[in-house]
Amino acid sequence: MDDRSAFLRATWANVLGNVLKILVEGVVGVTFGSLALVADAAHSLADLLASLIVLVWGRLSFEGPDRTHPHGHERIEPLTALFVGATLVVLGARILYDAGLAVLHAPDVVFDPLLVAGLAFGVLDMVLVYRYTNLLNETLGSPALDALAADCLNDVYTSLAAVVGVFGAAIGEPMLDPIAGALVSVLVIRQGVAISRENINYLVGRAPPEEELNAIRDAVLSHPEVAGIHDFTAHYVGTEIEVEFHAEVADEHTLREAHDLETELRTRVMALPDVGDVHIHLDPAGMGEWKDAPEN
Repeated sequence: MDDRSAFLRATWANVLGNVLKILVEGVVGVTFGSLALVADAAHSLADLLASLIVLVWGRLSFEGPDRTHPHGHERIEPLTALFVGATLVVLGARILYDAGLAVLHAPDVVFDPLLVAGLAFGVLDMVLVYRYTNLLNETLGSPALDALAADCLNDVYTSLAAVVGVFGAAIGEPMLDPIAGALVSVLVIRQGVAISRENINYLVGRAPPEEELNAIRDAVLSHPEVAGIHDFTAHYVGTEIEVEFHAEVADEHTLREAHDLETELRTRVMALPDVGDVHIHLDPAGMGEWKDAPEN
């Protein structure tokens, strides 16, 4: 199975899993007046929208460079994941608002064993989708699929939180239902913020973590022909890292030897995880033009 096929299969699994969860929990929740169950189904409605967006937009990240996108489509995937996160924040705020209103007014929820069955189905459904998405994403490393998988796991937690509401209805304490709905909303908002922050970093070109920067420097400086590096920068372009640096080498190299050395350095750096492109300038060692310039 190629990467594109694996990506599409994982995304379709999320789409279908959310459709089933919405239908089962939504119908049961509305029938018996459970805000906790309706909130859980509404969360899955946002998940369904996010999954559809990932399906349509995310697969474009597998397209290569073209005339209008000379550097490829790498930014589309974190943009898609950012949409997922923003959708969760908005939906979570709406659920929290509804839960607050329900607390102020006496909730009207009737217990029925079908409430338990609906929740059990929702939990099992999302666990299976989560495991399948993670399985296919082990080799892809897709942030969009990471976002969907994280949201599947979040769905499991919100469904477990909704158990409090169903339990309240069972013991004659209907006020527990909107309280459970509020708890669900807080979990939804928290997950949405986390997903959004991660992918904003990808989109604004933030530098990778220090350990990754050090690994890139070490890959260059470990070459026996390299005396030092300067003007070193690395930043995210989408989910991939773009690297630029000047390498200090002996000045007696022929043009052919310098070309081969540059190719070797590029190959070394490109072999590191997440590195998508490398730009190298060779400088004669000992010139000293970089001594007064701080390394970036």
